[in-house]
Amino acid sequence: MKDSFGREIKYARISITDLCNLRCKYCMPEEGITKKDCSEILKIEDFIKIAKALVDLGIDKIRITGGEPLVRKGVITLVRQIGAIEGLKTFAITTNGILLPKYAEELYKAGITSVNISLDTLVPEKYKDITRGGNLSDALAGIEKSLELGFDKVKINVVLIQDFNDDEIEDFVRLTEQKPIDVRFIELMPFKGQHELALGKYLPGDVVLEKVPELRRIDDEDPSSPARYYKLEGALGRVGLINPLSHKFCDRCNRLRITADGFILSCLHSRKEIDLRGSLDEPEKLKQLIIKAVNEKPLSHKIENGELMDRDMVNIGG
Repeated sequence: MKDSFGREIKYARISITDLCNLRCKYCMPEEGITKKDCSEILKIEDFIKIAKALVDLGIDKIRITGGEPLVRKGVITLVRQIGAIEGLKTFAITTNGILLPKYAEELYKAGITSVNISLDTLVPEKYKDITRGGNLSDALAGIEKSLELGFDKVKINVVLIQDFNDDEIEDFVRLTEQKPIDVRFIELMPFKGQHELALGKYLPGDVVLEKVPELRRIDDEDPSSPARYYKLEGALGRVGLINPLSHKFCDRCNRLRITADGFILSCLHSRKEIDLRGSLDEPEKLKQLIIKAVNEKPLSHKIENGELMDRDMVNIGG
């Protein structure tokens, strides 16, 4: 599928729950979110129908997200069935890592090839603060389990936050020296419930290069990747910079997003959503709605103009 600007859309992120076992400050408001009724969240079989339609239309990469996807009942069943869809080349999951010691082996066997783990600090007290109660040791155990199993890619996603983790940038970069992981620094983006936090704590991704000047640019493995990759000499892993604000990459965006309650978004910050729920039992109609979303994909987000998504990040999918 190509959108109206000629971008080939090959990648879909499917959020299977808006629930999470952490309450990260940049993702969820302090008071939490209003829990949706079970009837509002798609069933496992609904996600599989959507995944099949996406692959039929040319999507060859799917990422399972949340909330925290591993808290979703039936997640392994869902992963097995999506992983078996013919034509799917890359199958990934984004998680906070807490439940990976329990589920990583089953995910690996079910076809997951890439694991992204959200981790914003290497200091236990700061981790407990930013996640509102989480234990760093649980997340680190999830990373180690993923490396032990040998997924094709293990990536750590670090949201840059001024006066919180800017003093840990070099520590994160040094993780790539001895471990075959990608550490990716992501600029903090404003969302509905966390707008003030984002405005006060934003750091441009280039601060990483200022802190660790010995990083050297390397060729991206995928031209559509949002990350610019760098490497320390002799390191086993890479360092990625994802800069949606300071270095917009909308011109090469190749993705769609499916929310847990059954809407399709063609841009992370677009307010335009298309409801798929009434077409789940009509494959051709479902495909036409997906094509409609692709055709209406905007050229660029307008965050710099103050246009913000009406959902909190946890309601969209990480």
